[in-house]
Amino acid sequence: MFKRVLVAIVGLMLSCSMAYAASKADAQQMVEKAATYLKENGKDKFIAEVNKKDGQFSKGDLYVYVTDLNYNMLAHPVNPQLIGKNNVAEPDADGKMYRKEIVDIAKTKGNGWIDYKAKNPTSGKVEEKMANVLKQDDVIIVAGVYKQ
Repeated sequence: MFKRVLVAIVGLMLSCSMAYAASKADAQQMVEKAATYLKENGKDKFIAEVNKKDGQFSKGDLYVYVTDLNYNMLAHPVNPQLIGKNNVAEPDADGKMYRKEIVDIAKTKGNGWIDYKAKNPTSGKVEEKMANVLKQDDVIIVAGVYKQ
């Protein structure tokens, strides 16, 4: 009996964890963790770590990506084809120039939040998303989450 209850509890916990959606707080914590890693390990090691698909800065639909101060992509664990590219002039689904706003937030405030729309790879639909932006040294660290 005990084993069946234990198996049921573990199964329930696993199914709940798979359905978990990252929160605004999770995005902010991921960005802060990335900034600390950058400070402690230097830019080269930081960029290499962020680029790891299964690294500590990529957890399902929550991940960090890194650009320079002009939005040239330096690291992206989910879409490495973007590395070396600058797509600051590409709008979201509603025409919002949110990438330019990310650069503006980084350069003027140092950190903040941006709202935009993006295609959710899980649902296949364009959905509302928000991203935490942090300028650290000469890079911009970004982590976004889909709004619930």
